[in-house]
Amino acid sequence: MVMLASFFKDPEFANVDSSENESIPFRGTILRTKSGKFSSVSEPCLSCTTFNILAPIYKRLDQQNQNVRESDFRAFWLARNERIVDWLLYESSSIICLQEFWVGNEELVQMYEQRLGASGYDTFKLARTNNRGDGLLTAIHKEYSRVLNYRELLFNDFGDRVAQLLHVQSVIPFLQNNDDSMQQEILIVNTHLLFPHDSSLSIVRLHQVYKILQYLETYQRENKLSQVPVMLCGDWNGSKRGHVYKFLRSQGFVSSYDIAHEYTDSDHKWVSHRNHRGNICGVDFIWLRNPNKSIKPLKISWAEAAFGIIKYQLQKASLNEKDAFDFLRADNNGNYITYSDFCDALKQLKLTSLSHGLSFQEMKNLWVQADVDGNGVLDYDEFKRIWYCTCSENIDEDSNSEDSKEGITKEAFGFAVKNAILFPREVEKGIWPENYHLSDHARLTALFSPVRLRCSQKSL
Repeated sequence: MVMLASFFKDPEFANVDSSENESIPFRGTILRTKSGKFSSVSEPCLSCTTFNILAPIYKRLDQQNQNVRESDFRAFWLARNERIVDWLLYESSSIICLQEFWVGNEELVQMYEQRLGASGYDTFKLARTNNRGDGLLTAIHKEYSRVLNYRELLFNDFGDRVAQLLHVQSVIPFLQNNDDSMQQEILIVNTHLLFPHDSSLSIVRLHQVYKILQYLETYQRENKLSQVPVMLCGDWNGSKRGHVYKFLRSQGFVSSYDIAHEYTDSDHKWVSHRNHRGNICGVDFIWLRNPNKSIKPLKISWAEAAFGIIKYQLQKASLNEKDAFDFLRADNNGNYITYSDFCDALKQLKLTSLSHGLSFQEMKNLWVQADVDGNGVLDYDEFKRIWYCTCSENIDEDSNSEDSKEGITKEAFGFAVKNAILFPREVEKGIWPENYHLSDHARLTALFSPVRLRCSQKSL
């Protein structure tokens, strides 16, 4: 059941994306391993592609006149999107997650749905709120997976962002087993986070991810899906240096590309996007979390991430630890920070707003985390909880009956990252090819092989 055809050996096609060769290379079943050697694949695998395809309404054709967009020229946007579909069908990934899909153009929508549908895919599209014009498209190949449930997440916040949640099951079991209760199912999320026009908007992007993880947690609990792997795909509009990356890592997710290439969290060798400012960065991820991951309670990870953003904004204002404490305590005569001082400081740091900043309840929750002794003020030692982004695990979390079964282990289904490749290939070395025009993003394809896992009930 080989589902990934795009990893190939022939050097003639090594840079086919960059040259935008009109011909489609011979579809092979060759995969490059970590050692650089190529081999045929015989084991069952699952492949996933994520690609921000740059909506024609955003694609600029004239740098001197920013109002000239590809959407005004049918021949241009149709030809480019036909090439995109050619590549998607050539790769034939089991799962395809597209961002900046031009849902507002019926001709383009029909072209994608008809061509993908004719090749065996079920497609699901979702427009951004407030008629922004673009949105998401997720396609699942029916030969390999069936969609058990589909949910739409409308953030209804600053940026009009959305997400898709798909609950899928393997048509043919990946693993033969005697335990009928072992679910061979996957939860897949496709999303596109807000672009960080300003560093103060980091809190918005963190909110968006928090809502996704809250929704996932609720869905898993309600449907008793604690033992299934989760994949988060999309354009995260943030690099490995960012708060969203650290937040997801704290929740047990790993970057499939970095795992495949044995990169650490501090490695920044690859890029996947050249933005409208001309900067190149790595923002496209396929995240994987297996059910055997032991993770912090979600609210604690959220609080630590929020503290991290507060610290970043303080450092951005050129404040060191002592200066930051003085800034937060403002003009009070005591050597402590009051709650009023704390809220005023967050407002000055542009982290609170009726439309998209920290809410009153979120500020209160952060305060409770920092005020360890509960005396209503923060001394210097308690302030360090903000500065060093640490929280105690004293936040009540929703729990289910399984969580109490500590020490009991059970076999579960998960994935190992077998390979991951970015196209065009130059971006893997941190180079953006000037002759690449398919999108302003590279597409990322990852290959996963099924594995059996032993999970403690406490981590499920």
